[in-house]
Amino acid sequence: MTMSTPMLVTFLVYIFGMVLIGLAAYRSTTTLGDYILGGRRMGSVVTALSAGASDMSGWLLMGLPGAIFISGISESWIAIGLTIGAYLNWRWVAGRLRVHTEVNHNALTLPDYFTHRFEDTRKILRVIAALIILVFFTIYCASGIVAGARLFESTFGMSYATSLWAGAAATIAYTFIGGYLAVSWTDTVQATLMIFALILTPVMVILALDGVDTSLLVIAAKNPANLDMFKGLDVIAIISLLGWGLGYFGQPHILARFMAADSHHTIRSARRISMTWMILCLAGAVSVGFFGIAYFSNHPEQAGNVTNNAERVFIELSMLLFNPWIAGILLSAILAAVMSTLSCQLLVCSSAITEDLYRPFFRPGATQRELVWVSRIMVLLIAIISIVLAANPENRVLGLVSYAWAGFGAAFGPVILISLLWPRMTRNGALVGMLIGAATVIIWKQNAWFNLYEIIPGFLFASLAIFIVSLMGRAPSKAVTDRFQQAEAQFQSR
Repeated sequence: MTMSTPMLVTFLVYIFGMVLIGLAAYRSTTTLGDYILGGRRMGSVVTALSAGASDMSGWLLMGLPGAIFISGISESWIAIGLTIGAYLNWRWVAGRLRVHTEVNHNALTLPDYFTHRFEDTRKILRVIAALIILVFFTIYCASGIVAGARLFESTFGMSYATSLWAGAAATIAYTFIGGYLAVSWTDTVQATLMIFALILTPVMVILALDGVDTSLLVIAAKNPANLDMFKGLDVIAIISLLGWGLGYFGQPHILARFMAADSHHTIRSARRISMTWMILCLAGAVSVGFFGIAYFSNHPEQAGNVTNNAERVFIELSMLLFNPWIAGILLSAILAAVMSTLSCQLLVCSSAITEDLYRPFFRPGATQRELVWVSRIMVLLIAIISIVLAANPENRVLGLVSYAWAGFGAAFGPVILISLLWPRMTRNGALVGMLIGAATVIIWKQNAWFNLYEIIPGFLFASLAIFIVSLMGRAPSKAVTDRFQQAEAQFQSR
């Protein structure tokens, strides 16, 4: 199925609009702080929707509906785990991280925060954290490029190889030009588009099937197990799916949204907006996959593309059920999801190279203009590497995301969470926790012990290592403890 002229026009208008936002942001980007965190002046709505959009990548409209379409409602345990994890991240981490990064020498990146939080004069934490970001984010970026390529392949009839470059081009353009402001402003537009698509599409599918009751009868007739939340799942499988929620504490592209808020007072209203948006989007994504089972059971002649690749279920339903103009808007939502996450991931990667490797080790006296342009060049470099990694047409979005999500969740999650709640944590505790978390994910992934999602042992072992090593070593200096108390007191102020 190829894209009609109205759908093509809608698509191109959307892409052009995103690039225009990047050009507008370019005029407000003069320093590295502007390029990386937008000058820490984001309000509650932008903070909320930007955090949500940067979190919910192409897997929301492709990976999750595809998993539900194949396995039934039992795959929705992922959505439950993510909702719990996101809420706790907003409650425990968001406001504190905003304050602690500012108190610790106005840190612009997570490696920068680790360095100052633990007075790491040897900069070991900075280097290790930056390398972890580069490794796992390059994989994560590849997942976004795969999702974009699938969209262009399905709708334009392009080859997969051509789709890789076409899908990534617009995102690279506005991220390169406008930095954090462009990413945040476009995220707000993209989050609105995503929720519109994920509410409207399942409603139209249900109407096409003559209601919810009829849909459920069709789904049950195809396979009654599709209605079973525990289908084929044992305790370990359910824990693994819920374990996705642990990843939130360590995702640099989401944590950067908290750091860029105009103050920690903004976080409370941002949390309410973001969680409402997230719950509606996840419910919509689950509904697309679930009711898609019924639709394609009733219309097997239209199911060819979905049978070959279940991650196309949202794409196919949009093109089959809607006027081409509306379908163009809905399919733009997939590109919005891809662009919103890919853009902030590219930005975090370039920030890690520029702020945590280039400036401290190679050019301490670099001007702000030089640093901004180095960041822009790094955006291009990381994007090209990610495109190369995504070149295998057999790649699946959810598989790539799960590996990168686990890597960040285990390597950074315990370090971030404990550093914000426990003043006794030491530099060596942070270093060992980070290394054990990352190593556990890599080793566990290769061996697939107990079929347990690797983020769970990674998070657990890293947390234990942080506490044990910190308690075995010398207590933090008075300066470190005083900064922690200062930040906590500022956070508690209303």
